[in-house]
This record gives sequence, C-alpha cells and structure tokens, in this order.
Amino acid sequence: MQGPRLSAASGLAALFLLCSAPCLAQTEAGGQVRLQWTGQQANALPNGLVALPASSATLETELRATGHGLSGIVTLQQQRLESGASDSRAWVNELYASHDGGAWQFSAGKKIVAWDVGYGYRPNDMVQQEERRALVSSTLEGRPLLMAEHFSADTAWSWVWVNPTQSVQALGAQEPALAARVYRRDGAVDWHGFARVGTHTGASVGAAVAWVASEALELHSSLRFSERVDGMAIALTARTEHDVKQLLLGGTWTDTNQLSLLAEAWSDAQALRNVYLRLSWQHDAWQPALDVLYMPADQGRVVTASLIWQGDRVQLQGGLRVYGGPANAVMMLQPVRSLAYAATTWMF
Repeated sequence: MQGPRLSAASGLAALFLLCSAPCLAQTEAGGQVRLQWTGQQANALPNGLVALPASSATLETELRATGHGLSGIVTLQQQRLESGASDSRAWVNELYASHDGGAWQFSAGKKIVAWDVGYGYRPNDMVQQEERRALVSSTLEGRPLLMAEHFSADTAWSWVWVNPTQSVQALGAQEPALAARVYRRDGAVDWHGFARVGTHTGASVGAAVAWVASEALELHSSLRFSERVDGMAIALTARTEHDVKQLLLGGTWTDTNQLSLLAEAWSDAQALRNVYLRLSWQHDAWQPALDVLYMPADQGRVVTASLIWQGDRVQLQGGLRVYGGPANAVMMLQPVRSLAYAATTWMF
C-alpha cells in the first residue's frame, strides 16, 4: 500500500528544498528515467467483480539528492492507458534527515527500512512491508518514521517508531508501530532478532538466520510469531488472523559459471503453503531468469520469464508472467491472466 500521492509540483518542490541546502556544491544528485510498456490479458471473472486490467505505457522519472544530513528521492510518473486516458502523479520515496553520532546513527522523516533474509517472502519485514516479486525493480516508497541505530564491530541494533502521525485505526503498512531489530555476524553466519508492537495487530517476535555454507551454497530461514495479522480473504475482503506463525526456509546454489538456483518454501498469514523456485544466469551484461511460485493446497501457480541487459548507464529488460491452476485456485481469481512488459532505463 502506498501513501498519499502528491502533485508533480509538490514532488519537485520537496527535491528543490533538499538541493537548496547551504553549500550546494557538496550535494550529490542523480536519478533515472524509465519508459515501460505493459500489456495485460484479463482473466475470465464475472462482470463487475473487479475492474478489468488495461495495457499501458508509462514514463517514470526518479530524482535523487543527498547532502548536509538530508536525503531525498522523488518520482514523477506519466501513464497513458490503451483507452487513451492519461494520468500524472508524483510521490516522495524518501525524504529524511540523518545524524552521524559515531556508533549511533539517527534518522527522521520518510525512509525505506527493509528487514529480513528471504527473496520471495519476508515474514519479518516489520517496517517497510513491501510487496515482493515485482515485475520491474523500482525504488520503494518509504514509511514515515523516527529511527535510532547503534553499531559495533559485529553487532547492530535498530529501534524504529513507524507511522507516528497515522491514525491508530490505520491498517497494513500504514499502522503505527514500534519495531526493533538486532543483527550479529558470527563468521559465515548472520543472526537476526526482531520485535514489533502495532496499534492494531499487537505484539510479534521473530528471528532469522543466513549461512554461507560454501562458495556455492547459501541457506536461510525466517520465523515470526504474531498476535494478529491483517490479511485478505479469498472473496477479496479484509480479515484478521489470530496467533499466526509464519515460516520461511530457503537456499541458493551458484556454480562457477554464475548459474544460480534459488529455492524457498513458506507458510504465510492465510495458512497457505507456497513453494518458490528461481533459475537465473549472469553472463556478461545479460541475465535471463525463470521463476515459478506454486501453491500446493489449490495447485495454483505463477510463472515468470525475464531477460535483462545491463550497460553502463542503460538497462533493457522484458518478460512475461502467467497465472494458472484449477478454476477454484486463488491465482485464478486474479483479474489478470497474463501480462508482458518491456522497459528501458537510463541512469544519470
């Protein structure tokens, strides 16, 4: 879920204020421009159940600036649908002040704070709560927060008050909460501990571990116990689960030719079991990939094929995602049956 959108003028104004700090010459700035086409095929759902998907062309400009304890990212987006309708929006991905106090670091504002060790699923992503497996990687929209961190040679502590100005009735990623994380490196093993108290979901605790077993093999796991978890029922209505356990097990194998196989299995907030496999290959500037998300309970699946070419300043990518399974599978209740995309990104 994203926060309130701003006008393009407001977004540019936020970045202008950041870049107008004293001693402008010491401010670092940059960004990227992406042109993307997305073609969508609608699923055979009953009329009126959900809005039918539409193909679109999108031009997205991302502007970044950092200097004098301030950091900001603003995104400007222009989208044109196949019907001819167009839409222009702008939003602030990040805009926060930070202070370096040696072993202590402090941040205040809107910031991206992503936790946990999984790829397809992250039970302990307690602050950002991002949607995983997006077709095209893009900068997330951060959360309003106050954050304090303490670092030593092999240990890091983080304390976060997220969404401090939101209503106590807000749900999901907008819910006000206090969260904490401890991280410790012990040789080839990374240990993580998590805790959170939300105004609606209550208390939760979690732990995660990532182990580099050899040059070719990495293993990871994440576990979380929650008093309450907000989810979505099959009828596409909100519901709350109580006393929820979420578990992720996974690993990555990579050979000397940069061929990688990622495998993960998890149980999510709706007590669904999921299996995820991703095969990718990094060859010079090219990276083809094929991934499959499979739900054994109803035999639903999502298959995605993608290809990326990365140059010094230009990136080209494209792919196809298809939803499948029996007629009663959750994935077959999605409004989109398949979609294809192509994108060109120029970084400056």
